[in-house]
Amino acid sequence: MVKAGMVLEGGATRGVFTAGVLDFLMEKDLYFKYVIGVSAGACNAVDYVAKQIGRTRQCMIIEDKENAYVDFRRTMKTGSVFDMDMIFDKFPNEIFPFDYDTCLSSKIKWEVVATNCETGKAEYFTEQEDKARLMQVCRASSSLPLLAPMVMVDGVPYLDGGLADSVPVSHALRKGYKKCVVVLTRRKGYRKVHSKNLDKLYIAALRKYPNLINSIVHRPEVYNKQMDLIDRLEQEGRIFVIRPRMQEVSRTEQNVQVLTEFYQHGYDTMEEQYVNMLEYLVR
Repeated sequence: MVKAGMVLEGGATRGVFTAGVLDFLMEKDLYFKYVIGVSAGACNAVDYVAKQIGRTRQCMIIEDKENAYVDFRRTMKTGSVFDMDMIFDKFPNEIFPFDYDTCLSSKIKWEVVATNCETGKAEYFTEQEDKARLMQVCRASSSLPLLAPMVMVDGVPYLDGGLADSVPVSHALRKGYKKCVVVLTRRKGYRKVHSKNLDKLYIAALRKYPNLINSIVHRPEVYNKQMDLIDRLEQEGRIFVIRPRMQEVSRTEQNVQVLTEFYQHGYDTMEEQYVNMLEYLVR
């Protein structure tokens, strides 16, 4: 086990890039001592801890329409574009079985990030005993506002971890992992921009949660500072970053060919950078 940390960005279906990266590492039997994931990165993280090569790919690239988890027609009925019951109940417990035992008993330290809707702040979860709670915290980490409902964890409402801490590099460094591999799902140079129209939607839909609204409205600024930090740490050789070089997919992309190409790009990118990453980890 490599005594270093791994940080996994989210991005909904863009997470299929990360799935390719992790599948290559698992095929090499290379596991990090610590892994933290946000949103889709949380799902990738627990599949990695469970040592399930190909599982995230199976869950994200759906050829059978009966198992589709994105349906914009569903929004009017349920308030959710994503079928979260499908993703966090039927998939792990029936269709694409999740290896709970391996994950819960793993020596890998792992965390997933969710945003507390009452405080608007990021919280960092793990679970070593309760199978249902494990999926619940992953569900909370992955629940995008306006696209999925809030998720209750221990009696508190949560939404997507990326709202408060999109790429928790600083958190990993604070925990003492001096070497970190960061997997991003956007190309180098990407920065978020404010959308006043989208802010108005959030304010109208989440008016009962002013602290959450504040985090959402200021997310672009916080995210861009995180990207500046990552670029600086990468340049200084303190972290190792893996990111796409091709055009990213949409976060709700469902085209099998498009997703497969982005997955393969992740796999190929990790293969190309594998030796350089090992050199970084041992120096």
